[in-house]
Amino acid sequence: MYKVTVYVTYKDSVLDPQGEAVKGAVHRMGYETIEDIRIGKYFEIQVSKDEENVEQVIEEICDKLLANVVMETYRYDIQEVEA
Repeated sequence: MYKVTVYVTYKDSVLDPQGEAVKGAVHRMGYETIEDIRIGKYFEIQVSKDEENVEQVIEEICDKLLANVVMETYRYDIQEVEA
């Protein structure tokens, strides 16, 4: 089996309003050295060992469903694990 971890975040050129709100709260807590906070999405996907094109399948899922590729970017890590 494969365990795939997918991280989706806004592109650097896109304003992240949730990240800005959290950054403001962190600053109000006294942590002025925090320069930026970005909020994202995290997914764990388990893929059958029978799948031969794990990377291709994950790319398609990310492009079609998990990320809005106009505004967001994604990265993933594929690990082979015991079932």
